[in-house]
Amino acid sequence: MSNRLPAAAAILLSLGAPASAHRLDEYLQATIVSVEKDRVQAFMRLIPGVAVSSIVIPSIDTNGDGIVSDSERQSYAERVLGDLSLSIDGHPLKPRLVSVDCTGIGEMKEGLGEIRIEFSADLPRGHGSRRLIFENRHQSRIAAYLVNCLMPRDKTIQIAAQNRNENQSYYQLDYRQAGGRSDPLSSLGTIALLLSAGLVLLLRLRARRGRSRAASRQSNHAGMPDAPRERPVRRILGYLPPAWIRSTDR
Repeated sequence: MSNRLPAAAAILLSLGAPASAHRLDEYLQATIVSVEKDRVQAFMRLIPGVAVSSIVIPSIDTNGDGIVSDSERQSYAERVLGDLSLSIDGHPLKPRLVSVDCTGIGEMKEGLGEIRIEFSADLPRGHGSRRLIFENRHQSRIAAYLVNCLMPRDKTIQIAAQNRNENQSYYQLDYRQAGGRSDPLSSLGTIALLLSAGLVLLLRLRARRGRSRAASRQSNHAGMPDAPRERPVRRILGYLPPAWIRSTDR
């Protein structure tokens, strides 16, 4: 589990509920969302106040033995996820439980306990403007919701806007994601432009070389007499071994 999510959730809770103003009659639920290229991660902290702990605890400790077993933690976390909805660009996503942990029943009765849930969901491929919507309906009659997002680590993802309803049970995240497939026509136009530029450069280089060679030949003809042409015999001898040349000169 990334340390950024729990730390951000703690900051979100401290901003939403100062320690001197502990919520006694509310079930505080703070969610931090983190968007990546191929998935979304979220971390929830659920803190029942003293006045509502008698409602929350029986839904966790279902057998009433005062101990929260692993199966009870797992079952409660799955029920929480069942009260959430998550979608990207209008397409529903299925949250997948990553981890769950909680403090003891005694701490919850005193308003000091909490449940920590981490979940994730795979994102379909996409690029350009994207919209993530998160809704929380868990224990809505006694709940106080808080939700925010982390700044993406991926530089290709840029947060555009965040919108919430009044009680923050509804959260909308608009962002832009680069790195998608480019327009084929645009790609062909770019290739054609590069080829044209390369052809122009090649023609210019050939023209420049032609002018240089012409100028060089003119200067040679102006300052020097024409060099005698090499006789065919001597040209042939140039390709023969030295021993053969000596025997021919005799």
